[in-house]
Amino acid sequence: MESGALLKPVDAVEVTIIMDTFVDILMAGGDGVQRFKLAYDWSDRENLMAEHGFSALLSVEVDGSRGAVLIDGGLSAKGLRHNLDIMQIDITALRALVISHGHVDHHGGLEGLFQRYGKLRLPLIIHPDAWRDRKITFPTGLELHMPPPSRNDLEREGLEVIDERGPRLLLDDTILVSGQVERVTDYEKGIPGQQARTPNGGWEPDPWTWDDQNVIVHLRNSGLVIVSSCSHSGIVNVLRNAQRITGVQEIAACVGGLHLTGNIFEPIIPRTIEAVAGLDVGRIVPTHCTGWRATHELARSLPQAFVQPSVGTVFRFAADTWPRKPAALMPGQRTISPPTA
Repeated sequence: MESGALLKPVDAVEVTIIMDTFVDILMAGGDGVQRFKLAYDWSDRENLMAEHGFSALLSVEVDGSRGAVLIDGGLSAKGLRHNLDIMQIDITALRALVISHGHVDHHGGLEGLFQRYGKLRLPLIIHPDAWRDRKITFPTGLELHMPPPSRNDLEREGLEVIDERGPRLLLDDTILVSGQVERVTDYEKGIPGQQARTPNGGWEPDPWTWDDQNVIVHLRNSGLVIVSSCSHSGIVNVLRNAQRITGVQEIAACVGGLHLTGNIFEPIIPRTIEAVAGLDVGRIVPTHCTGWRATHELARSLPQAFVQPSVGTVFRFAADTWPRKPAALMPGQRTISPPTA
């Protein structure tokens, strides 16, 4: 990425949920929210699948042109391939792939993409720490292996694998991969029980998941649209970091996992939601690892912003028609620069 480059505003943004932990075929849509369409003979057809994983298609429109990036691939090849088939996703506008971090529920299903479309001559953006082999040890003693993606496998599928720690602009400077997120809060402390394999085959503490990154778009006259798959950096850090590296203060929407599920993370739900409310996020779509307690509290605390996600949903944000105040640049924050960790 060239120093001083700017994230260019776009005319419209669409976020399509290809894989998530929840699907409801009867859920109502709304303003800018299109649910997957039912058919009369729905019971005779295959239906969408949900699994503990995340994948989304992020599309942007500028001056009548359209481009897209795929963010993550879910957990299983079967799941991703199946939903791509059912949704009849058009990937002719696909220009890049982004892996948000190295946990297997975000990259394990990419094989399904290649099974459906063959080799894809596209760049894949990934943080170098995403290659680390990890496990998570829970307070009960249960261990959960989180294997990383295989560089060799990805390159064999024709992808140009690009290791990047800092921000990187894509699609003619209209989409920004955040790179490593600056951690500034005192309550978002990563995953306490996570460990990573050392070069000698042992294990060492690795709570911070430095490879956690998100994808950002600047919707013209409306603010930022941020897709954060898991927010291991902490969603408040994610949102503030997006403001910092783009210089845009308004946040039109945040779609993604907030990772507030389970006994370890539920205690920080109140402080997190208070901070998100203070950032005046226009629309919040809590996917994947947010957890039922946090989802319910978001719905209660931010009823005008909250939208329940479901596999197959398309969220559309159009510039000028989106009911938000004009985006403002923060003083002194006009260029994109690599964050410090």
